[in-house]
Amino acid sequence: MSSPAPTAAAMGLTLCHTCGLACVEGTHRCPRCDASVHPRKPNSITRTWALLLASMIFYIPANLLPVMYTDLFGSGAENTIMSGVIEFWEGGSWDIAVLIFVASVAVPCIKFLVLGTLLVTAQRRSQWAMRERSRLYRFIELIGYWSMLDVLVVALVAALVQFRSLSTIEPRLGILFFGFVVVLTMLAAMSFDPRLIWDAEVEDV
Repeated sequence: MSSPAPTAAAMGLTLCHTCGLACVEGTHRCPRCDASVHPRKPNSITRTWALLLASMIFYIPANLLPVMYTDLFGSGAENTIMSGVIEFWEGGSWDIAVLIFVASVAVPCIKFLVLGTLLVTAQRRSQWAMRERSRLYRFIELIGYWSMLDVLVVALVAALVQFRSLSTIEPRLGILFFGFVVVLTMLAAMSFDPRLIWDAEVEDV
């Protein structure tokens, strides 16, 4: 059985977060890009928890307040995220309903669940499913590239509605809180250091 590959710390190296240069341990400034060098992102767990909890708090008014005003076939009403999904579904626009549900409900909830799981297990130095948790983090990073779809979903739906000449749709206050949710979850994913997942394995050696 082959021995495990040595870690960067065991080799006396620290990776620059900005340019990826492997720096000698104890280096405070990267010789390539002059960025601050840290073995781990400073206060990663604390910052990620703060951003995640803030995003979950903002998600409450984002769901309770109207996010859009719809006027379908002469019947106007202000809708929350879920009531808008139901209205479009019952109106026969199931594709628009699915788009809103995925971008505004499924994606944020997946982010909350995955980031919360990563934080709890990293904080407890758990060795449970470390490879799978690393994959989950990469999955959240991948979703992050498409997070602006969440913010623009109302504008996209409005364009589809106008294109189909069904009626009109306008944004409301709830979409502002939803925008905060998107930005905060993106920052939370960026502030989490995935190397914390593997620190428990190093300590156990």
